[in-house]
Amino acid sequence: MTAPRRLLAALLAVAAAGALAGCSSNVALTPAELANDPACADVVVRLPDTVDGQERRWTDAQATGAWGDPAVILLTCGLEPPGPSTLRCITVGGVDWLVDESEPPRYRLTSFGRTPAVEVYVDNDVVSPNVVLDQLSIAISQLPETSQCTAPEAPITEQDDATG
Repeated sequence: MTAPRRLLAALLAVAAAGALAGCSSNVALTPAELANDPACADVVVRLPDTVDGQERRWTDAQATGAWGDPAVILLTCGLEPPGPSTLRCITVGGVDWLVDESEPPRYRLTSFGRTPAVEVYVDNDVVSPNVVLDQLSIAISQLPETSQCTAPEAPITEQDDATG
Protein backbone atom coordinates (compact mmCIF):
# COMPACT_ATOMS: atom_id res chain seq x y z
CA MET A 1 0.00 0.00 0.00
CA THR A 2 1.42 3.38 -0.94
CA ALA A 3 1.89 6.16 1.62
CA PRO A 4 -1.08 8.25 0.33
CA ARG A 5 -3.35 5.18 0.44
CA ARG A 6 -2.19 4.31 3.97
CA LEU A 7 -2.82 7.90 5.05
CA LEU A 8 -6.27 7.88 3.46
CA ALA A 9 -7.10 4.53 5.12
CA ALA A 10 -5.91 5.83 8.50
CA LEU A 11 -7.95 9.02 8.13
CA LEU A 12 -11.05 7.05 7.20
CA ALA A 13 -10.55 4.73 10.18
CA VAL A 14 -10.17 7.70 12.56
CA ALA A 15 -13.23 9.43 11.05
CA ALA A 16 -15.32 6.26 11.38
CA ALA A 17 -14.24 5.76 14.99
CA GLY A 18 -15.08 9.40 15.77
CA ALA A 19 -18.49 9.09 14.15
CA LEU A 20 -19.29 5.94 16.13
CA ALA A 21 -18.10 7.48 19.40
CA GLY A 22 -20.36 10.48 18.81
CA CYS A 23 -23.46 8.32 18.53
CA SER A 24 -25.32 7.41 21.67
CA SER A 25 -27.59 4.46 21.68
CA ASN A 26 -31.33 4.76 22.10
CA VAL A 27 -32.68 4.69 25.63
CA ALA A 28 -34.72 1.51 26.06
CA LEU A 29 -38.11 2.23 27.62
CA THR A 30 -41.46 0.48 27.74
CA PRO A 31 -44.49 2.37 26.42
CA ALA A 32 -47.38 2.90 28.80
CA GLU A 33 -50.72 1.23 28.18
CA LEU A 34 -52.28 4.46 26.84
CA ALA A 35 -49.19 5.62 24.90
CA ASN A 36 -51.18 5.82 21.66
CA ASP A 37 -53.52 8.47 23.13
CA PRO A 38 -53.33 11.53 20.81
CA ALA A 39 -52.85 13.73 23.89
CA CYS A 40 -49.47 12.04 24.44
CA ALA A 41 -48.43 13.03 20.91
CA ASP A 42 -49.22 16.64 21.87
CA VAL A 43 -46.93 16.26 24.88
CA VAL A 44 -44.04 14.59 23.04
CA VAL A 45 -43.84 17.19 20.27
CA ARG A 46 -43.46 19.90 22.93
CA LEU A 47 -40.70 18.21 24.95
CA PRO A 48 -37.62 20.44 25.27
CA ASP A 49 -34.21 19.63 23.79
CA THR A 50 -32.57 20.13 27.18
CA VAL A 51 -33.87 19.77 30.72
CA ASP A 52 -31.81 21.07 33.66
CA GLY A 53 -28.73 21.07 31.42
CA GLN A 54 -29.26 17.49 30.20
CA GLU A 55 -29.50 16.87 26.43
CA ARG A 56 -32.46 14.96 25.05
CA ARG A 57 -31.85 11.39 23.87
CA TRP A 58 -33.76 9.17 21.45
CA THR A 59 -35.94 6.49 22.99
CA ASP A 60 -37.27 3.27 21.49
CA ALA A 61 -40.81 3.51 22.85
CA GLN A 62 -43.84 5.57 21.86
CA ALA A 63 -44.74 8.60 24.03
CA THR A 64 -41.48 8.63 25.99
CA GLY A 65 -38.57 10.98 26.50
CA ALA A 66 -35.11 10.80 28.08
CA TRP A 67 -32.39 13.30 28.91
CA GLY A 68 -28.76 12.88 29.96
CA ASP A 69 -26.01 10.41 29.10
CA PRO A 70 -26.48 8.18 30.96
CA ALA A 71 -30.17 9.04 31.13
CA VAL A 72 -31.02 10.79 34.41
CA ILE A 73 -34.53 11.93 33.43
CA LEU A 74 -37.08 9.49 31.98
CA LEU A 75 -40.58 10.47 30.89
CA THR A 76 -43.48 8.18 30.01
CA CYS A 77 -46.86 9.47 28.84
CA GLY A 78 -49.96 7.29 28.72
CA LEU A 79 -50.45 5.98 32.24
CA GLU A 80 -53.83 5.53 33.86
CA PRO A 81 -54.47 8.63 35.98
CA PRO A 82 -53.80 7.91 39.66
CA GLY A 83 -56.64 8.07 42.15
CA PRO A 84 -56.51 9.46 45.66
CA SER A 85 -53.12 8.90 47.23
CA THR A 86 -51.24 9.32 50.49
CA LEU A 87 -48.18 10.51 48.54
CA ARG A 88 -47.21 14.16 48.83
CA CYS A 89 -48.78 16.25 46.07
CA ILE A 90 -47.00 19.36 44.80
CA THR A 91 -47.79 21.93 42.12
CA VAL A 92 -45.00 23.04 39.79
CA GLY A 93 -45.59 25.12 36.67
CA GLY A 94 -49.35 24.78 37.03
CA VAL A 95 -49.24 20.96 37.01
CA ASP A 96 -49.96 18.80 40.08
CA TRP A 97 -47.54 15.95 40.80
CA LEU A 98 -47.52 13.00 43.20
CA VAL A 99 -44.01 12.56 44.65
CA ASP A 100 -42.75 9.02 45.33
CA GLU A 101 -39.43 9.18 47.22
CA SER A 102 -39.21 5.43 47.96
CA GLU A 103 -36.12 4.85 45.76
CA PRO A 104 -33.59 7.49 46.93
CA PRO A 105 -31.87 9.32 45.34
CA ARG A 106 -34.41 8.83 42.54
CA TYR A 107 -37.88 10.37 42.56
CA ARG A 108 -40.86 9.03 40.65
CA LEU A 109 -43.17 11.94 39.87
CA THR A 110 -46.62 11.23 38.46
CA SER A 111 -48.92 13.91 37.11
CA PHE A 112 -52.14 14.15 39.07
CA GLY A 113 -55.45 15.26 37.62
CA ARG A 114 -54.31 14.93 33.97
CA THR A 115 -55.57 12.39 31.46
CA PRO A 116 -53.62 10.38 30.50
CA ALA A 117 -51.03 10.63 33.27
CA VAL A 118 -47.30 11.22 32.81
CA GLU A 119 -44.54 9.70 34.90
CA VAL A 120 -41.17 11.41 35.24
CA TYR A 121 -38.32 9.53 36.89
CA VAL A 122 -35.38 11.73 37.96
CA ASP A 123 -31.98 11.14 39.53
CA ASN A 124 -31.94 13.68 42.34
CA ASP A 125 -28.13 13.44 42.62
CA VAL A 126 -27.77 14.93 39.12
CA VAL A 127 -30.82 17.13 38.48
CA SER A 128 -33.29 19.16 40.53
CA PRO A 129 -36.81 17.67 40.44
CA ASN A 130 -38.30 21.19 40.67
CA VAL A 131 -36.32 22.44 37.67
CA VAL A 132 -37.18 19.30 35.68
CA LEU A 133 -40.90 19.61 36.42
CA ASP A 134 -40.90 23.34 35.70
CA GLN A 135 -39.20 22.84 32.33
CA LEU A 136 -41.56 19.98 31.39
CA SER A 137 -44.72 21.78 32.56
CA ILE A 138 -45.36 23.48 29.20
CA ALA A 139 -45.58 20.09 27.52
CA ILE A 140 -47.50 18.36 30.32
CA SER A 141 -50.01 21.18 30.67
CA GLN A 142 -51.32 20.20 27.20
CA LEU A 143 -53.04 17.22 28.82
CA PRO A 144 -56.67 17.74 29.81
CA GLU A 145 -57.02 18.62 33.49
CA THR A 146 -59.65 16.51 35.24
CA SER A 147 -58.94 17.30 38.91
CA GLN A 148 -56.45 18.95 41.26
CA CYS A 149 -54.64 18.17 44.47
CA THR A 150 -56.91 19.03 47.39
CA ALA A 151 -54.05 20.36 49.54
CA PRO A 152 -50.88 20.75 47.46
CA GLU A 153 -47.66 21.03 49.43
CA ALA A 154 -44.67 23.20 48.63
CA PRO A 155 -42.39 21.97 45.83
CA ILE A 156 -39.45 19.76 46.78
CA THR A 157 -37.11 21.77 49.02
CA GLU A 158 -33.35 22.00 48.97
CA GLN A 159 -33.36 19.84 52.10
CA ASP A 160 -35.33 17.18 50.20
CA ASP A 161 -32.83 17.44 47.35
CA ALA A 162 -29.91 16.96 49.76
CA THR A 163 -31.43 14.00 51.57
CA GLY A 164 -33.17 12.58 48.46
